[in-house]
Amino acid sequence: MLKEKASIIPHECGDCPIRHRAVCARCESDELEVLDQIKYYRSYESGQTLIWSGDPMDFVGSVVSGIATLTQTMEDGRTQMVGLLLPSDFVGRPGRNSAAYDVVAVTDMVMCCFRKKPFEEMMARTPHIAQRLLEMTLDELDAAREWMLVLGRKTAREKIASLMAIIARRDATLNMNGTRGPLVFDLPLTREAMADYLGLTLETVSRQVSALKKDGVIELEGKRRVTVPDFNRLLEEAGDDSDGGMLI
Repeated sequence: MLKEKASIIPHECGDCPIRHRAVCARCESDELEVLDQIKYYRSYESGQTLIWSGDPMDFVGSVVSGIATLTQTMEDGRTQMVGLLLPSDFVGRPGRNSAAYDVVAVTDMVMCCFRKKPFEEMMARTPHIAQRLLEMTLDELDAAREWMLVLGRKTAREKIASLMAIIARRDATLNMNGTRGPLVFDLPLTREAMADYLGLTLETVSRQVSALKKDGVIELEGKRRVTVPDFNRLLEEAGDDSDGGMLI
């Protein structure tokens, strides 16, 4: 369930940085007014659990800023990170009453939440919201299938480059920038979290990040600030091309 200490913060749709990619991207002004009546914003601290697997969910919503992980716990207590939630990604599923995964903030986060039942009713009245959600769901399915390839067939270097390419392109898209010229972004995951997500050891992640830096594929400022001088070069290292389906 949502943590009680998560604070509600004011936010206007017109100022929303994910407006052009979120589930409400095609909403007209009158529809935004209806959404405004059922929405609320919450902030979370890094490391805070937004949702526990199996808990009832009375909301759905979009990540406005920050990153979260989707994690599944097996019966013996082992956990596996099964996905990332990046800005504009949708959380929750209309028609489902409980959460399928633990959702944990890995950076400070802001979420735009909608009360679930009114949102479902609005979907029934507003077909293009349902169409946009379907598009986002299919994009997520395509990305999950591509991620199976990353985890199952790619080398450690290609895995690291693939993850960085995903984050770089999403950051550029949210800021409505192209991928020509240098791309600069903050890597949201620690190297330990990257190792968990990619099925690698911490030592392997550190070694491959250093190798990409040494070869000029990326530049690092501290541990998190990344500059990609040539995005096509990063795609080549990831084993993808500019039309790679996973890079959405």
